[in-house]
Amino acid sequence: MRKIYLIFCIVFQLSCFSQNKELLYNFTSIPQSSLVNPGADVSYKYYFGFPVLSGISANVGSNSFSAYDLFADNGVDFNQKVRDVINRSSSNDKVVTNQQLEIFSGGFRVGGRESRSYVSFGLYQEFDFFMYVPKDPALLALNGNRDYIGKSFNLGDISAKAEVLSVFHVGYHKKVSDKFVYGGRAKIYSSGANATSTKNSGYIYTGQTAGTPNLYNQIISSNLELKTSGISKFTKDEYEGNVVRDIAHNTFFNGSLGLGLDAGITYYIKENLQLTASIVDLGFIRQTKDIETRTYKGTYQYDGVNPDFMGTDNPENVFDEFEEAIPEETLYNKYTTWRPTKFYSSIQYSFGEARPDDECNCRGQVEKYYKNAVGAQFFAMTTPREPLVALTAFYRRNIFRKLDLKATYTFDTFSNKNIGLGLAGTIGSVNLYALVNNILEYKDLSKARSAAFQIGINFVFQDRED
Repeated sequence: MRKIYLIFCIVFQLSCFSQNKELLYNFTSIPQSSLVNPGADVSYKYYFGFPVLSGISANVGSNSFSAYDLFADNGVDFNQKVRDVINRSSSNDKVVTNQQLEIFSGGFRVGGRESRSYVSFGLYQEFDFFMYVPKDPALLALNGNRDYIGKSFNLGDISAKAEVLSVFHVGYHKKVSDKFVYGGRAKIYSSGANATSTKNSGYIYTGQTAGTPNLYNQIISSNLELKTSGISKFTKDEYEGNVVRDIAHNTFFNGSLGLGLDAGITYYIKENLQLTASIVDLGFIRQTKDIETRTYKGTYQYDGVNPDFMGTDNPENVFDEFEEAIPEETLYNKYTTWRPTKFYSSIQYSFGEARPDDECNCRGQVEKYYKNAVGAQFFAMTTPREPLVALTAFYRRNIFRKLDLKATYTFDTFSNKNIGLGLAGTIGSVNLYALVNNILEYKDLSKARSAAFQIGINFVFQDRED
Protein backbone atom coordinates (compact mmCIF):
# COMPACT_ATOMS: atom_id res chain seq x y z
CA MET A 1 0.00 0.00 0.00
CA ARG A 2 2.83 2.36 0.86
CA LYS A 3 4.50 1.79 -2.54
CA ILE A 4 1.23 2.29 -4.40
CA TYR A 5 0.66 5.60 -2.66
CA LEU A 6 4.15 6.84 -3.45
CA ILE A 7 3.88 5.87 -7.11
CA PHE A 8 0.59 7.76 -7.28
CA CYS A 9 2.19 10.90 -5.86
CA ILE A 10 5.23 10.74 -8.15
CA VAL A 11 3.39 9.97 -11.37
CA PHE A 12 1.14 12.98 -10.96
CA GLN A 13 3.95 15.25 -9.87
CA LEU A 14 5.72 14.43 -13.13
CA SER A 15 2.93 16.18 -15.01
CA CYS A 16 2.93 19.73 -13.79
CA PHE A 17 2.92 22.89 -15.80
CA SER A 18 1.05 26.12 -15.96
CA GLN A 19 -1.93 26.66 -18.27
CA ASN A 20 -0.38 29.96 -19.31
CA LYS A 21 -0.26 30.30 -23.11
CA GLU A 22 2.13 33.21 -23.25
CA LEU A 23 3.28 32.51 -26.82
CA LEU A 24 -0.23 32.24 -28.25
CA TYR A 25 -1.56 35.29 -26.41
CA ASN A 26 -1.87 38.29 -28.75
CA PHE A 27 -0.03 36.42 -31.53
CA THR A 28 -2.74 37.65 -33.89
CA SER A 29 -1.38 36.04 -37.06
CA ILE A 30 -2.72 32.80 -35.53
CA PRO A 31 -6.56 32.54 -35.53
CA GLN A 32 -6.47 30.53 -32.28
CA SER A 33 -5.16 33.63 -30.46
CA SER A 34 -8.81 34.63 -30.08
CA LEU A 35 -9.25 31.62 -27.76
CA VAL A 36 -7.15 33.40 -25.13
CA ASN A 37 -8.47 36.87 -25.97
CA PRO A 38 -11.82 37.13 -27.77
CA GLY A 39 -11.04 40.82 -28.23
CA ALA A 40 -7.75 40.27 -30.07
CA ASP A 41 -7.23 42.55 -33.08
CA VAL A 42 -7.53 39.88 -35.80
CA SER A 43 -8.76 40.44 -39.35
CA TYR A 44 -9.84 37.98 -42.06
CA LYS A 45 -12.65 37.31 -44.51
CA TYR A 46 -13.10 33.83 -43.13
CA TYR A 47 -11.01 30.92 -41.86
CA PHE A 48 -11.40 27.31 -40.81
CA GLY A 49 -9.06 24.96 -39.04
CA PHE A 50 -7.83 21.68 -40.45
CA PRO A 51 -10.02 19.15 -38.58
CA VAL A 52 -8.22 17.75 -35.49
CA LEU A 53 -4.92 19.35 -36.59
CA SER A 54 -5.76 23.03 -36.15
CA GLY A 55 -4.77 23.13 -32.48
CA ILE A 56 -2.74 20.48 -30.64
CA SER A 57 -1.10 21.42 -27.37
CA ALA A 58 0.61 19.45 -24.63
CA ASN A 59 2.72 20.39 -21.64
CA VAL A 60 4.48 18.50 -18.90
CA GLY A 61 6.92 19.29 -16.12
CA SER A 62 7.64 19.59 -12.42
CA ASN A 63 8.78 22.40 -10.19
CA SER A 64 10.27 19.93 -7.67
CA PHE A 65 12.34 17.45 -9.70
CA SER A 66 13.11 16.03 -13.11
CA ALA A 67 13.14 12.49 -14.49
CA TYR A 68 16.93 12.59 -14.13
CA ASP A 69 16.60 13.09 -10.37
CA LEU A 70 14.79 9.76 -10.09
CA PHE A 71 16.30 7.59 -12.83
CA ALA A 72 19.89 8.78 -13.27
CA ASP A 73 22.44 5.96 -13.32
CA ASN A 74 24.58 7.50 -10.58
CA GLY A 75 24.79 4.69 -8.03
CA VAL A 76 22.24 6.22 -5.64
CA ASP A 77 19.56 3.85 -4.38
CA PHE A 78 16.15 4.56 -5.92
CA ASN A 79 14.43 4.70 -2.53
CA GLN A 80 16.90 7.36 -1.45
CA LYS A 81 16.21 9.36 -4.62
CA VAL A 82 12.52 9.26 -3.78
CA ARG A 83 13.23 10.45 -0.24
CA ASP A 84 15.35 13.30 -1.58
CA VAL A 85 12.55 14.37 -3.92
CA ILE A 86 9.93 14.32 -1.17
CA ASN A 87 12.21 16.17 1.25
CA ARG A 88 12.83 18.91 -1.33
CA SER A 89 9.13 19.37 -2.03
CA SER A 90 6.78 21.52 0.00
CA SER A 91 3.04 21.32 0.49
CA ASN A 92 2.70 24.48 -1.62
CA ASP A 93 4.39 22.97 -4.68
CA LYS A 94 1.83 22.85 -7.45
CA VAL A 95 1.21 20.06 -9.91
CA VAL A 96 -0.61 21.26 -13.02
CA THR A 97 -1.15 19.89 -16.49
CA ASN A 98 -3.34 20.89 -19.39
CA GLN A 99 -3.90 19.29 -22.77
CA GLN A 100 -6.10 20.48 -25.61
CA LEU A 101 -7.12 19.03 -28.96
CA GLU A 102 -9.16 21.22 -31.28
CA ILE A 103 -11.71 19.10 -33.16
CA PHE A 104 -12.93 21.84 -35.52
CA SER A 105 -12.93 25.63 -35.64
CA GLY A 106 -13.84 28.47 -37.96
CA GLY A 107 -14.76 32.12 -38.23
CA PHE A 108 -16.11 34.64 -40.69
CA ARG A 109 -16.76 38.34 -41.11
CA VAL A 110 -20.38 39.46 -40.82
CA GLY A 111 -22.10 42.60 -42.11
CA GLY A 112 -20.49 43.08 -45.52
CA ARG A 113 -17.12 43.92 -46.99
CA GLU A 114 -16.51 47.04 -44.91
CA SER A 115 -17.62 45.43 -41.65
CA ARG A 116 -15.15 44.81 -38.85
CA SER A 117 -17.34 42.35 -36.96
CA TYR A 118 -16.55 38.65 -36.81
CA VAL A 119 -18.15 35.45 -35.57
CA SER A 120 -16.07 32.42 -34.59
CA PHE A 121 -16.96 28.92 -33.40
CA GLY A 122 -15.41 25.58 -32.60
CA LEU A 123 -15.20 22.45 -30.49
CA TYR A 124 -12.19 21.24 -28.54
CA GLN A 125 -11.38 18.52 -26.04
CA GLU A 126 -9.48 19.40 -22.89
CA PHE A 127 -7.86 17.63 -19.96
CA ASP A 128 -7.08 19.50 -16.74
CA PHE A 129 -5.21 18.29 -13.68
CA PHE A 130 -4.21 20.26 -10.59
CA MET A 131 -2.69 19.03 -7.35
CA TYR A 132 -0.74 20.39 -4.43
CA VAL A 133 2.09 18.07 -3.43
CA PRO A 134 0.84 16.06 -0.40
CA LYS A 135 4.08 16.50 1.53
CA ASP A 136 3.00 15.24 4.96
CA PRO A 137 1.07 12.15 3.76
CA ALA A 138 4.00 11.29 1.45
CA LEU A 139 6.50 11.52 4.30
CA LEU A 140 4.34 9.28 6.46
CA ALA A 141 3.85 6.75 3.65
CA LEU A 142 7.58 6.67 2.90
CA ASN A 143 9.12 6.73 6.37
CA GLY A 144 6.38 5.70 8.78
CA ASN A 145 5.96 7.52 12.08
CA ARG A 146 8.89 6.09 14.04
CA ASP A 147 11.08 9.15 13.59
CA TYR A 148 8.21 11.61 13.88
CA ILE A 149 6.99 11.18 17.43
CA GLY A 150 5.23 14.37 18.42
CA LYS A 151 4.71 15.53 14.82
CA SER A 152 1.26 16.16 13.39
CA PHE A 153 0.90 15.12 9.73
CA ASN A 154 -1.52 17.44 7.94
CA LEU A 155 -4.16 15.62 5.86
CA GLY A 156 -5.18 18.99 4.44
CA ASP A 157 -2.11 18.68 2.17
CA ILE A 158 -4.25 16.36 0.02
CA SER A 159 -5.80 18.65 -2.58
CA ALA A 160 -6.34 17.58 -6.18
CA LYS A 161 -8.79 17.76 -9.06
CA ALA A 162 -8.91 16.34 -12.59
CA GLU A 163 -11.34 16.55 -15.47
CA VAL A 164 -11.81 15.47 -19.09
CA LEU A 165 -14.28 17.61 -21.00
CA SER A 166 -15.31 18.99 -24.36
CA VAL A 167 -16.05 22.65 -25.02
CA PHE A 168 -18.33 23.98 -27.76
CA HIS A 169 -17.99 27.73 -28.19
CA VAL A 170 -19.33 30.64 -30.23
CA GLY A 171 -17.65 34.04 -30.17
CA TYR A 172 -18.28 37.57 -31.44
CA HIS A 173 -15.61 40.19 -31.98
CA LYS A 174 -15.96 43.78 -33.22
CA LYS A 175 -13.45 46.49 -34.00
CA VAL A 176 -15.45 49.55 -32.95
CA SER A 177 -12.80 52.02 -34.10
CA ASP A 178 -9.11 52.16 -34.91
CA LYS A 179 -8.52 52.42 -31.17
CA PHE A 180 -10.83 49.86 -29.60
CA VAL A 181 -11.71 46.18 -30.13
CA TYR A 182 -13.93 44.06 -27.91
CA GLY A 183 -15.08 40.46 -28.01
CA GLY A 184 -16.86 37.75 -26.08
CA ARG A 185 -17.30 34.00 -26.26
CA ALA A 186 -20.04 31.74 -24.88
CA LYS A 187 -19.17 28.15 -23.97
CA ILE A 188 -21.03 24.92 -23.31
CA TYR A 189 -18.99 22.46 -21.27
CA SER A 190 -19.57 18.70 -21.36
CA SER A 191 -17.65 16.85 -18.65
CA GLY A 192 -16.93 13.20 -19.41
CA ALA A 193 -15.11 12.47 -16.15
CA ASN A 194 -14.35 14.51 -13.05
CA ALA A 195 -12.60 13.84 -9.75
CA THR A 196 -12.39 16.51 -7.06
CA SER A 197 -10.84 16.35 -3.60
CA THR A 198 -9.98 19.88 -2.48
CA LYS A 199 -11.72 20.44 0.85
CA ASN A 200 -9.82 18.02 3.08
CA SER A 201 -8.62 18.53 6.62
CA GLY A 202 -7.43 16.50 9.57
CA TYR A 203 -4.19 15.12 10.95
CA ILE A 204 -2.32 12.01 12.06
CA TYR A 205 -0.44 12.36 15.34
CA THR A 206 1.66 9.93 17.34
CA GLY A 207 2.69 10.95 20.85
CA GLN A 208 4.60 9.27 23.65
CA THR A 209 4.35 9.75 27.39
CA ALA A 210 7.66 10.32 29.18
CA GLY A 211 8.90 7.20 30.91
CA THR A 212 6.83 4.81 28.77
CA PRO A 213 9.02 4.07 25.72
CA ASN A 214 6.77 1.31 24.37
CA LEU A 215 3.40 3.01 24.84
CA TYR A 216 2.02 5.50 22.35
CA ASN A 217 -0.94 7.76 21.93
CA GLN A 218 -2.03 7.85 18.29
CA ILE A 219 -4.78 10.14 17.00
CA ILE A 220 -6.19 10.14 13.48
CA SER A 221 -8.62 12.96 12.83
CA SER A 222 -9.98 12.67 9.31
CA ASN A 223 -12.21 14.90 7.21
CA LEU A 224 -11.52 13.54 3.72
CA GLU A 225 -13.85 13.72 0.74
CA LEU A 226 -13.58 12.57 -2.88
CA LYS A 227 -16.25 13.59 -5.39
CA THR A 228 -16.42 11.87 -8.77
CA SER A 229 -18.63 12.10 -11.84
CA GLY A 230 -18.56 9.73 -14.81
CA ILE A 231 -16.05 7.41 -13.10
CA SER A 232 -17.70 5.13 -10.52
CA LYS A 233 -19.08 2.64 -13.03
CA PHE A 234 -15.53 1.80 -14.13
CA THR A 235 -14.72 0.55 -10.63
CA LYS A 236 -17.56 -1.98 -10.52
CA ASP A 237 -16.73 -5.66 -10.86
CA GLU A 238 -19.47 -6.13 -13.43
CA TYR A 239 -18.08 -3.44 -15.78
CA GLU A 240 -16.79 -5.02 -18.99
CA GLY A 241 -16.54 -2.04 -21.33
CA ASN A 242 -13.61 -0.01 -22.69
CA VAL A 243 -12.73 2.83 -20.30
CA VAL A 244 -11.12 5.12 -22.89
CA ARG A 245 -13.94 4.67 -25.38
CA ASP A 246 -16.64 5.19 -22.76
CA ILE A 247 -15.02 8.35 -21.36
CA ALA A 248 -14.69 9.74 -24.90
CA HIS A 249 -18.38 8.98 -25.53
CA ASN A 250 -19.38 10.71 -22.29
CA THR A 251 -17.16 13.69 -23.06
CA PHE A 252 -18.79 14.47 -26.40
CA PHE A 253 -22.30 13.00 -26.14
CA ASN A 254 -23.36 12.24 -22.58
CA GLY A 255 -21.45 14.47 -20.16
CA SER A 256 -22.44 16.65 -17.27
CA LEU A 257 -23.18 20.10 -18.68
CA GLY A 258 -22.06 23.58 -17.74
CA LEU A 259 -21.81 27.13 -19.04
CA GLY A 260 -18.95 29.58 -19.32
CA LEU A 261 -17.81 32.76 -21.00
CA ASP A 262 -14.68 34.56 -22.16
CA ALA A 263 -14.30 38.31 -22.68
CA GLY A 264 -11.50 40.51 -23.91
CA ILE A 265 -10.46 43.90 -25.25
CA THR A 266 -7.70 45.56 -27.25
CA TYR A 267 -7.13 49.30 -26.82
CA TYR A 268 -4.63 51.45 -28.68
CA ILE A 269 -3.35 54.16 -26.37
CA LYS A 270 -1.43 55.45 -29.38
CA GLU A 271 -1.10 54.05 -32.86
CA ASN A 272 1.90 51.97 -31.82
CA LEU A 273 1.09 51.46 -28.13
CA GLN A 274 -1.41 48.73 -27.39
CA LEU A 275 -3.11 47.50 -24.20
CA THR A 276 -5.00 44.17 -24.02
CA ALA A 277 -6.84 42.22 -21.34
CA SER A 278 -8.99 39.09 -21.25
CA ILE A 279 -10.70 36.68 -18.90
CA VAL A 280 -11.05 33.06 -19.99
CA ASP A 281 -13.20 30.20 -18.65
CA LEU A 282 -15.37 32.09 -16.22
CA GLY A 283 -17.80 29.20 -15.80
CA PHE A 284 -19.04 26.12 -14.00
CA ILE A 285 -20.17 22.55 -14.60
CA ARG A 286 -23.07 20.93 -12.77
CA GLN A 287 -21.92 17.35 -12.21
CA THR A 288 -24.98 15.10 -12.61
CA LYS A 289 -23.85 11.93 -14.44
CA ASP A 290 -22.70 8.81 -12.60
CA ILE A 291 -22.00 10.84 -9.46
CA GLU A 292 -20.47 9.49 -6.27
CA THR A 293 -19.01 11.10 -3.16
CA ARG A 294 -16.87 9.07 -0.76
CA THR A 295 -16.15 10.46 2.67
CA TYR A 296 -13.85 9.38 5.50
CA LYS A 297 -14.85 11.45 8.49
CA GLY A 298 -14.25 10.86 12.16
CA THR A 299 -11.60 10.58 14.85
CA TYR A 300 -9.72 7.47 15.93
CA GLN A 301 -7.59 7.34 19.08
CA TYR A 302 -5.39 4.45 20.12
CA ASP A 303 -3.42 4.13 23.36
CA GLY A 304 -0.93 1.31 23.69
CA VAL A 305 1.77 -0.35 21.62
CA ASN A 306 2.04 1.46 18.30
CA PRO A 307 -0.13 -0.45 15.82
CA ASP A 308 1.36 -1.40 12.43
CA PHE A 309 -1.45 -1.28 9.91
CA MET A 310 0.81 -2.70 7.22
CA GLY A 311 1.47 -5.88 9.19
CA THR A 312 -0.43 -9.17 9.17
CA ASP A 313 -0.41 -10.02 12.87
CA ASN A 314 -2.52 -7.15 14.22
CA PRO A 315 -5.60 -7.94 16.29
CA GLU A 316 -8.73 -7.67 14.19
CA ASN A 317 -10.38 -5.42 16.72
CA VAL A 318 -7.85 -2.65 15.92
CA PHE A 319 -9.14 -2.52 12.36
CA ASP A 320 -12.74 -2.84 13.48
CA GLU A 321 -12.36 0.08 15.87
CA PHE A 322 -10.66 2.16 13.17
CA GLU A 323 -13.40 1.48 10.59
CA GLU A 324 -16.07 2.25 13.15
CA ALA A 325 -14.42 5.51 14.17
CA ILE A 326 -13.70 6.65 10.59
CA PRO A 327 -16.28 4.94 8.39
CA GLU A 328 -16.28 5.07 4.60
CA GLU A 329 -19.58 6.52 3.46
CA THR A 330 -20.87 6.83 -0.10
CA LEU A 331 -23.27 9.59 -1.13
CA TYR A 332 -24.93 10.29 -4.47
CA ASN A 333 -25.46 14.05 -4.44
CA LYS A 334 -25.05 16.33 -7.44
CA TYR A 335 -22.29 18.91 -7.11
CA THR A 336 -20.88 21.95 -8.93
CA THR A 337 -17.29 22.45 -10.07
CA TRP A 338 -15.79 25.73 -11.25
CA ARG A 339 -13.46 25.97 -14.20
CA PRO A 340 -9.94 27.31 -13.57
CA THR A 341 -10.45 30.92 -14.60
CA LYS A 342 -7.55 32.61 -16.38
CA PHE A 343 -6.75 36.33 -16.64
CA TYR A 344 -4.38 37.79 -19.23
CA SER A 345 -3.19 41.32 -19.91
CA SER A 346 -0.42 42.86 -21.96
CA ILE A 347 1.12 46.11 -23.08
CA GLN A 348 2.90 46.27 -26.42
CA TYR A 349 5.07 48.92 -28.07
CA SER A 350 5.50 48.59 -31.84
CA PHE A 351 8.22 50.17 -33.99
CA GLY A 352 9.82 49.89 -37.41
CA GLU A 353 7.03 51.25 -39.59
CA ALA A 354 6.52 49.53 -42.95
CA ARG A 355 3.87 49.03 -45.60
CA PRO A 356 2.88 45.96 -47.66
CA ASP A 357 4.83 47.09 -50.73
CA ASP A 358 8.02 48.85 -49.69
CA GLU A 359 8.96 49.76 -53.27
CA CYS A 360 5.76 51.36 -54.48
CA ASN A 361 2.72 53.14 -53.15
CA CYS A 362 0.92 53.16 -56.51
CA ARG A 363 -2.46 52.17 -55.08
CA GLY A 364 -2.71 55.29 -53.02
CA GLN A 365 -3.98 54.37 -49.53
CA VAL A 366 -1.89 51.59 -48.05
CA GLU A 367 -2.36 50.23 -44.55
CA LYS A 368 0.95 50.47 -42.76
CA TYR A 369 2.17 48.04 -40.14
CA TYR A 370 5.10 47.63 -37.76
CA LYS A 371 7.83 45.05 -38.20
CA ASN A 372 8.82 44.92 -34.51
CA ALA A 373 7.07 44.88 -31.15
CA VAL A 374 8.20 44.52 -27.54
CA GLY A 375 6.15 44.32 -24.39
CA ALA A 376 5.10 42.52 -21.24
CA GLN A 377 2.28 40.12 -20.37
CA PHE A 378 0.67 39.19 -17.08
CA PHE A 379 -1.13 35.90 -16.36
CA ALA A 380 -3.11 34.65 -13.36
CA MET A 381 -5.19 31.50 -12.81
CA THR A 382 -7.49 30.53 -9.97
CA THR A 383 -6.57 27.47 -7.89
CA PRO A 384 -8.04 25.89 -4.74
CA ARG A 385 -5.70 28.07 -2.64
CA GLU A 386 -3.84 31.12 -3.96
CA PRO A 387 -3.74 32.22 -7.64
CA LEU A 388 -1.06 30.96 -9.98
CA VAL A 389 0.72 33.93 -11.61
CA ALA A 390 3.33 34.55 -14.31
CA LEU A 391 5.06 37.54 -15.89
CA THR A 392 6.36 37.46 -19.47
CA ALA A 393 8.57 39.78 -21.51
CA PHE A 394 8.32 39.32 -25.28
CA TYR A 395 9.70 40.42 -28.63
CA ARG A 396 7.79 39.99 -31.86
CA ARG A 397 9.29 40.32 -35.34
CA ASN A 398 7.65 40.37 -38.74
CA ILE A 399 10.33 38.57 -40.74
CA PHE A 400 8.41 38.68 -44.01
CA ARG A 401 4.95 40.05 -44.77
CA LYS A 402 3.34 36.73 -43.85
CA LEU A 403 5.92 35.24 -41.51
CA ASP A 404 6.07 36.24 -37.83
CA LEU A 405 8.35 35.28 -34.96
CA LYS A 406 7.62 35.71 -31.25
CA ALA A 407 10.15 35.16 -28.45
CA THR A 408 9.23 35.15 -24.75
CA TYR A 409 10.98 35.09 -21.38
CA THR A 410 8.66 33.99 -18.56
CA PHE A 411 8.97 34.08 -14.78
CA ASP A 412 6.49 31.78 -13.03
CA THR A 413 6.12 29.23 -10.25
CA PHE A 414 7.92 26.58 -12.25
CA SER A 415 10.89 28.38 -13.79
CA ASN A 416 12.77 31.67 -13.90
CA LYS A 417 14.45 30.91 -17.24
CA ASN A 418 11.59 29.85 -19.46
CA ILE A 419 12.45 31.01 -22.98
CA GLY A 420 9.85 30.33 -25.65
CA LEU A 421 9.84 30.67 -29.42
CA GLY A 422 6.85 30.80 -31.76
CA LEU A 423 6.66 30.91 -35.54
CA ALA A 424 3.55 31.57 -37.62
CA GLY A 425 3.41 31.83 -41.40
CA THR A 426 0.91 31.82 -44.23
CA ILE A 427 1.55 30.31 -47.66
CA GLY A 428 -1.32 31.12 -49.96
CA SER A 429 -4.31 30.41 -47.74
CA VAL A 430 -2.54 27.84 -45.53
CA ASN A 431 -1.64 29.13 -42.09
CA LEU A 432 0.93 27.10 -40.12
CA TYR A 433 2.20 27.73 -36.62
CA ALA A 434 4.47 26.12 -34.03
CA LEU A 435 5.04 27.31 -30.47
CA VAL A 436 7.62 25.81 -28.09
CA ASN A 437 8.25 26.80 -24.48
CA ASN A 438 11.35 26.33 -22.32
CA ILE A 439 13.64 25.63 -25.25
CA LEU A 440 16.79 25.68 -23.07
CA GLU A 441 15.69 22.38 -21.53
CA TYR A 442 15.50 20.55 -24.87
CA LYS A 443 19.25 19.94 -24.90
CA ASP A 444 18.60 17.22 -22.29
CA LEU A 445 14.91 16.46 -21.75
CA SER A 446 15.67 14.03 -18.92
CA LYS A 447 16.75 17.02 -16.82
CA ALA A 448 13.87 19.22 -17.92
CA ARG A 449 11.36 20.24 -15.29
CA SER A 450 8.94 21.56 -17.89
CA ALA A 451 8.36 21.30 -21.63
CA ALA A 452 5.46 22.41 -23.80
CA PHE A 453 4.46 22.82 -27.42
CA GLN A 454 1.51 23.81 -29.59
CA ILE A 455 1.10 23.31 -33.33
CA GLY A 456 -1.70 23.81 -35.83
CA ILE A 457 -2.85 24.22 -39.42
CA ASN A 458 -5.56 26.63 -40.60
CA PHE A 459 -6.92 27.94 -43.86
CA VAL A 460 -7.23 31.75 -43.79
CA PHE A 461 -8.85 33.76 -46.57
CA GLN A 462 -8.59 37.53 -47.04
CA ASP A 463 -10.21 39.86 -49.53
CA ARG A 464 -8.40 39.73 -52.89
CA GLU A 465 -6.68 43.10 -52.68
CA ASP A 466 -5.28 42.11 -49.26
